[in-house]
Amino acid sequence: MAKIEVDRQIKAFVKEHISKQEKLDEKEKMSPMMQALKAIHTVAKGSNSLSEEDLKRQRTGMDLFSKLVTIPVGLSTKPLKIGNIPCEICVPDNGHDHRHVIMYCHGGGYTCGSINYARVLAGKLALHTSLSVYSFEYRLSPENPYPAAIDDAVMVWDHLMMLGYGAEDVFLCGDSAGGNLALELCLRLRQACRMLPGALVLMSPWTDMTMSGISYKECAQIDPMLTAEYIESCRKAYAGSHSDYTKPQFSPLFSDLKDYPPMLIQVGTNEILRSDSEMLSERATDAGVPTKLEIYEEGWHVFQQMPLRRASKALGNAADFLYENM
Repeated sequence: MAKIEVDRQIKAFVKEHISKQEKLDEKEKMSPMMQALKAIHTVAKGSNSLSEEDLKRQRTGMDLFSKLVTIPVGLSTKPLKIGNIPCEICVPDNGHDHRHVIMYCHGGGYTCGSINYARVLAGKLALHTSLSVYSFEYRLSPENPYPAAIDDAVMVWDHLMMLGYGAEDVFLCGDSAGGNLALELCLRLRQACRMLPGALVLMSPWTDMTMSGISYKECAQIDPMLTAEYIESCRKAYAGSHSDYTKPQFSPLFSDLKDYPPMLIQVGTNEILRSDSEMLSERATDAGVPTKLEIYEEGWHVFQQMPLRRASKALGNAADFLYENM
């Protein structure tokens, strides 16, 4: 009965949202799929507030999403803990490459996300790459602001090193804030004069907390997932309202990217964060980093999570990229 009620509420909200959207100028209209996605996402996200009540609703909504987008067949999962960090290994049931592994950083604005939410993309990555995928539930803001998440990421990285993987045998993947975290892990490792991962796969990465990209204006009416106000609330929760967002530990776009591992960056045309990917690609290329930028027409924020043909294509390209860098 609970699921039926949720489905009814979502359908009603979608219908109401589409009715309002039809009143916009033709130029600003979203496609029906994008309208529905924005409506469903709004049910989960609610307002841009990060009050205790709103955060609880947002986090519950993301867990609900993980149940609606089920893990692919042909995979097994195993829970574990690294220190106090809940983790999960997603392993293909068929034969797979044991020499390499993916460390996956989930998105959620540093304020939301869990092992359940991470399992959606972790499973898809494992299925497409035939590699084991380690995901982890880093501490969230505002309860645990910077540097809690990056400290947790370093602990998971150290665990993989203890298992006997070389740094170049680990591929680092992340979406949205998880893309930020993956880049920040590289920065932390380099500051410690340690070796970096073999390659990076970044899906709609959040790279610029200063919000300087032109896509914030160009895509404000066509992004079905994010708003500038939501980004502002997340960065404040993570880094603090008086932080200097130009610092590399918040905005990896402004890091010295020289000698970073090869990068595959995937982003959609309809994202307010599109410029974060475009500018990162440009800066990485200028720094001599082998970089591939893929921009998907009519794509939204982390569209790879959805059961769509373009998502399969993007994940297939990610698998090809990783194999090219083995």
